[in-house]
Amino acid sequence: MILEGVVLFVKKGKTKDFELDFIKASQYISAVEGYLSHTLQKCLEIDNKYLLLVEWNTLESHTIGFRESSAYLQWKELLHHYYEPFPIVEHFKTVYSNKK
Repeated sequence: MILEGVVLFVKKGKTKDFELDFIKASQYISAVEGYLSHTLQKCLEIDNKYLLLVEWNTLESHTIGFRESSAYLQWKELLHHYYEPFPIVEHFKTVYSNKK
């Protein structure tokens, strides 16, 4: 499993619209082969800051399967105009995990 992590800064005054469009866009990412789950977290200290976490089967599930799909074009159309600056996308693998 690969974890995609993205810190998103949404243009001020656009957070409510972003959240509604994110819910719409979620149907596109979740339909891609290799997708496992995703969550969007809102920062408590900074109103227009979010953390997007997406679990993928493999790195290629995201970088090829999603990014080269028509679903990505629909995701991009709904969401990319909200970001300032444009986010940096990073991928992680678990080294250690402890859940209660």
